[in-house]
Amino acid sequence: MIYPASNAEGLFPDFAELDETVKLMEEHQKQIIEDFNRIVRRVCEEAEKANVTETAEETAEAEQSDTDMPLTQFLAEFGESLFQAVTEQNRPVYHGQTYPELEEVLDGLARPLFTAQREVVRAVLQQLVEEDKPAAIINAEMGTGKTMMSIAAAAAAHRARLHRTLVLSPPHLVYKWRREILNTVPDARVWILNGADTLAKLLQIRALDRKPEVPEFFVMGRVRMRMGYHWRPAYAVRRRWIPSEGASEGYPVTEYYCPKCGGEIRDEENKPYLNEVRLKDVLSKNRLFCKNTLNDKRCGEPLWTLCRKEQAEEGVAPTVYERVLKTMTTLPGIGPKTAAKIIGMYGEQYLAGLLENNIQAFSNLMDENGDFLFDDRQAARIDRDLGKAEFSLGRGGYQPTEFIKRYLPKDFFGLLVVDEGHEYKNYGTAQGQAMGVLARCCKKILCLTGTLMGGYAEDLFFLLWRLWPQMMIEDGFGYNKGNTLGSASMAFMRKHGVLKEVVRHLGSEYSNGSFTSSKAERSSVRTAKAPGFSPLGIMRYVLPITVFLKLRDLGEGVLPGYTEVFRPVLMTPDQESAYKIMETTLQTHLKAALRSRDNTLTGVVMSALLAWPDCCYKAQEVYWKKEGKVLHRTEPMFGEEEISPKEADVLEVVKEALAKGRKSLVYTVYTDTRDTTGRLKEIFKRHGIKAAVMKATVKADQREDWVEDRLAEGVQVVICNPELVKTGLDLLAFPTIYFMQTGYNVYTLMQAARRSWRIGQKEDVEVYFAGYSDTAQQICLELMGRKIAVTQSTSGDMPDSGLDILNQVEDSIEVELAKRLIAKHN
Repeated sequence: MIYPASNAEGLFPDFAELDETVKLMEEHQKQIIEDFNRIVRRVCEEAEKANVTETAEETAEAEQSDTDMPLTQFLAEFGESLFQAVTEQNRPVYHGQTYPELEEVLDGLARPLFTAQREVVRAVLQQLVEEDKPAAIINAEMGTGKTMMSIAAAAAAHRARLHRTLVLSPPHLVYKWRREILNTVPDARVWILNGADTLAKLLQIRALDRKPEVPEFFVMGRVRMRMGYHWRPAYAVRRRWIPSEGASEGYPVTEYYCPKCGGEIRDEENKPYLNEVRLKDVLSKNRLFCKNTLNDKRCGEPLWTLCRKEQAEEGVAPTVYERVLKTMTTLPGIGPKTAAKIIGMYGEQYLAGLLENNIQAFSNLMDENGDFLFDDRQAARIDRDLGKAEFSLGRGGYQPTEFIKRYLPKDFFGLLVVDEGHEYKNYGTAQGQAMGVLARCCKKILCLTGTLMGGYAEDLFFLLWRLWPQMMIEDGFGYNKGNTLGSASMAFMRKHGVLKEVVRHLGSEYSNGSFTSSKAERSSVRTAKAPGFSPLGIMRYVLPITVFLKLRDLGEGVLPGYTEVFRPVLMTPDQESAYKIMETTLQTHLKAALRSRDNTLTGVVMSALLAWPDCCYKAQEVYWKKEGKVLHRTEPMFGEEEISPKEADVLEVVKEALAKGRKSLVYTVYTDTRDTTGRLKEIFKRHGIKAAVMKATVKADQREDWVEDRLAEGVQVVICNPELVKTGLDLLAFPTIYFMQTGYNVYTLMQAARRSWRIGQKEDVEVYFAGYSDTAQQICLELMGRKIAVTQSTSGDMPDSGLDILNQVEDSIEVELAKRLIAKHN
């Protein structure tokens, strides 16, 4: 087939343009190499000027030692010259500039910033306001005051005409954000978008047709952000009389039709629905639209409508009385009978309006004699609970992200503040995609995090795409023909991360029963990602948009000392013997499984070896679900009154801390099927120590109050899973922290370890990591430490060797543990 020349031209890309692009990229890469070489030469020149004359022997020895000089030593000796050279070649956006209008806002804050915090705020404003860049990142250690710095930046951005700040917060920190905002900017207006009334508030916000005169903050929980809405089928029903032929009598027919155009609803075969049950079943599966024609156009009327959760599940909408009654019974001290009595006194309509529009007046209700309904103590409890509640007695739910995208003008929010930004790094998660949608609806983005990456380059790729897509597209990391970022992510990993090819030799064709060739080799190749991020990637994507802050940068006297201690624990002889037998048995099964290319046993074995030393006070069995068999079984090693070595160790640490007047926080990751929290609490109780266990049933937004209540009760030790307190909570009352286990998650470990080392802490903080010696626990702690070193390479901390940031640990913790176990017995 021959195409016309005019059409054929459009079938092929402009190769000349592609060549030009490639040439520009090569020139850019060449320029980077030349700049780096120039910096190195300058450093060497400065070093030669500063060097004193050495003897030949000393010179030879120095040359030999230079070849093995660690990076930290190199920076210590030549850091100043290197810094000056790098600064000349790559001028930072912020180098001390100040602007009177913005400084006036920072001076007027109710809580003054530390000098280092103020520098961070100035740098962020320089990036977003003066340089007009779309995004900035504050990568600051836990406890440096990221919340306060972002609030200050938002207040100053309001003066710079970036009106309205939308804050994405973890759900349990929504009300902490409100408190921090009002304590820092007293005249600010704060909207909470985290309850059932979110849709009602968004409708009010849309109706606002004014420029805010004071800073406005809209705080939204990330769970509420991604939540969809409840809906049910919506259609009209009519009955039509069909007369019988030759008779005056007929029969009725029920028809189901569109409420807008009146056309009958038909199925895919264009037949009317004869059964309402079948119609509801079809309309309940997907949100369908009317396909009939109205005025020569497709009708398109939705055959569904929003509704409340109860109506979606039961098909019946609750009355106002029922909704008010249910709402009131959630308040402390009010049961069904008391709620019914109050409704009888005031009426459900009055109380519904009060709960929606003037919620704080509820605790001040008076009876017919003018006396308060609630005494001072109960009113205080109700006020405290009402301060964290939103009620919606009118409209159903609607996904806030979708509403902002569809019904609010673009750039309605001048600034989007993303708290705990690393939580949005994954590609396929609902909250990551919702955050990306909101980022496109806001003019500027400020991302807050204490752990920018977890070791893999892919951690940064999708986060960068949501923060600054223009930069990623310019570098060629765009969507492919399938409208996905899979190939772009892999290209990013190849260029700036670490990818490894795993080649498995399967023998020859001859050895596998095929006689086509006696020499042909059979092998499989797969590509896997490994931790690491190249220095070039850091220079291109991290440094241009990131402001770094360490706790040590806040200055002397702001924070007390911080110490991390590893405490190796020796097992009892019987415990060690049982562990060795278990380890050998499972290692044999694991080797056999891996030889047959079955990886399903890896997680089972690693989980068992990590958990058994801490859970061996109960009978344990290792069950391989795929094969349906028990691989190993052990009897209890300790009685109810006996204490294991690690339990004795944590008891010793807690007693020493209490002797100094210090409360302790004990972390354990086994809080579900292998629950160890109850046993720990009983051990502390037998030794006269008052302990409390925080369970996952404590709602996220109530954990801060839960801790305060336990402290008021005189609790000396809190036991919990580190996942429950890893973000946002200030646990200043617990300067001693003890990790019974760490788990695999680097983010969780780094966040949980700093819960009490924060601004406001007066005592030295001590963090203990415990692990049984010569077990999988000790290997896990070692691997976690190495992975944290990779993470810190994007936070301004460099390992001893520059190559270490490229490949510290080649596999996940779980896989590396399996490798160590197999190698240990070979």
